[in-house]
Amino acid sequence: MSESTEPLPELRDLDPEAAADAVEALSDEAAAAALSRMNPAQAVEVVERLTPAHQDRLAEMATSLNVSGNWVANLPYEDGTVGRLMQRAVSAFSADAPIAVVVAKLRELVTQHLITYVYCVDGKGVLLGVSTFRDLLFAPPERSLGDAATPNPFSLRPELDQLDAMRQVLTRHYPEYPVCDDRGTLLGVVRGQHLFEQQAFEISAQAGSMVGVEKEERMATPWQRSLKFRHPWLQLNLLTAFLAAGVVGTFQGTVNEIVLLAVFLPVLAGQCGNTGCQALAVTLRGMTLGDYAEGTRSRVLRKEALLGLLNGTATGVVAGAGMFFMASAQGRGDAWLLALITWLAMLTSCMLSGVAGAGVPLLLQRAGADPATASSIFLTTATDVVSMGVFLGLATWWLL
Repeated sequence: MSESTEPLPELRDLDPEAAADAVEALSDEAAAAALSRMNPAQAVEVVERLTPAHQDRLAEMATSLNVSGNWVANLPYEDGTVGRLMQRAVSAFSADAPIAVVVAKLRELVTQHLITYVYCVDGKGVLLGVSTFRDLLFAPPERSLGDAATPNPFSLRPELDQLDAMRQVLTRHYPEYPVCDDRGTLLGVVRGQHLFEQQAFEISAQAGSMVGVEKEERMATPWQRSLKFRHPWLQLNLLTAFLAAGVVGTFQGTVNEIVLLAVFLPVLAGQCGNTGCQALAVTLRGMTLGDYAEGTRSRVLRKEALLGLLNGTATGVVAGAGMFFMASAQGRGDAWLLALITWLAMLTSCMLSGVAGAGVPLLLQRAGADPATASSIFLTTATDVVSMGVFLGLATWWLL
């Protein structure tokens, strides 16, 4: 492969598929350099789309260029784990290495790498301690690295979920964390910046996932791929919208008889949709932060049902008053009954919408799916069907 004559793209601005295509057009040296500028987890998403032979070449190139990329070694770890964020621990030295020798090697390493800590390991690579530059500066140069290292340092496991890792490091605020296996062997390091950056990316992707936008899509994603990402979900949304239309069609006779009901259909649908979206947003936030332990789901549903009932009762008074005045202006003798129907439909629909807003992501999670994936599409369908069905059903039962 020859290097492209086009300017090297910033791979972080592309979705993984487009970034992999860009890497294919580059020489191994240019590709390794470009990948090294990415968040390690995102670089792994690009590399895993390449052929095994290409992956091996990039791994060899990263070693020859002495970059920190650990992409191929990180591939076995599951997406969302600390292992996907690891970089090579280039500042690891034997415990019996003289400090003078360590400092001399560090002078070469710092010209190519961002080094924060010096790691002290034994002959089997087990992490024994961590030293800062200050420790090495004030230690006698003839002493060994082990004498200047702080023993039993905090470390992360590679299989640890990134969110759980964030909880562990919140009170530490170290710029870098060693990653060790269950035997204490130093596997690599994770920079705090990359850990929080990746979690921020996952959180920012939630809003798009709720309406069917893939988290892989970026601003620079080609329109053809963006269309491929989005269009299937819009078709699904259209199919679910037919359900709401079917509910209205079922009560077409009622709407023909009392045309005023059609004026208030979007009022109820909009209010119930917002109620459900509030519950959905809070539920997804709680899932992201790990607030929901086992056995708390029923309490979450009860809380959202209560909030929906209270909010629906209050907003139903305003909607009912609006219905009363409009019906009275048209000279209808059943204005009070229409107002009561509007109030009951609002409080019932908002209560059920709150339950749906919390229940949709909980059900998706239980089914093993991403709780945020297209949750807004399913929620919108549920709230539309419920609000229109209750409103028109009550009107048919009491007035016709």
